[in-house]
Amino acid sequence: MERGRPEPTAAQQKYIEREMFYRRTVRICRAMLLVLLLALWELCTRMGMMDAFIFSSPTRVARCLIRMAADGSIFGHIGITLGETLLSFLLTEILGIAAALLLWSSRIGARILEPYLVIGNSLPKSALAPILIVWLGSHTQTIVTAAVSVAVFGAVMTLYHGFAGTDPDKIRLIESLGGTRADVLFKVLLPGCAPLIISNMKVNIGLCLVGVIIGEFLAAKKGLGYLIIYGSQVLQ
Repeated sequence: MERGRPEPTAAQQKYIEREMFYRRTVRICRAMLLVLLLALWELCTRMGMMDAFIFSSPTRVARCLIRMAADGSIFGHIGITLGETLLSFLLTEILGIAAALLLWSSRIGARILEPYLVIGNSLPKSALAPILIVWLGSHTQTIVTAAVSVAVFGAVMTLYHGFAGTDPDKIRLIESLGGTRADVLFKVLLPGCAPLIISNMKVNIGLCLVGVIIGEFLAAKKGLGYLIIYGSQVLQ
């Protein structure tokens, strides 16, 4: 026992053991589900229920990955896609938080722009990518812009509605004590919405990866998206 730290009671110990059992069960079930899906995929291709030439198989994918890892070709593609994803993620977060704060600070501006944000979020981004190529050319900037366009509209809407839902009593308390708009922002709004911002970041990192892959489908000579297109063209 650590000095000054009391021993857990029997109820607390039972609760800790139950939580540890729950977490172990979740991890084991996740691993078993993955193994089961891979085994079914492999079994279906070996038994002829699926064409291995068209649908591949886990063993063929593993052999291809080992071969590309051995000659080092896969790492360059991964590095390029990862860099573009991180850059688009940072831009999405900066633009999303800044735009949401501007909408929160201007009620009339939020009312005017909200329909356009909904339309922007609903646009098919795969159809937007060719237009971006015409506007910006076939460059890394086009890929990053495509990735940002996938995530930023949803991020702005989610964060704005979270900011707008902040407890008004806390805001009135700060204002009644002589606090400024900046005090409300840094002492109530952002701390209270920190879980929402983190949750939104988890969603945006996946959306940015999807956007980067979409951009690389059309405007890249390296990266995982290019590798997917090349593989589909040569049926590999």
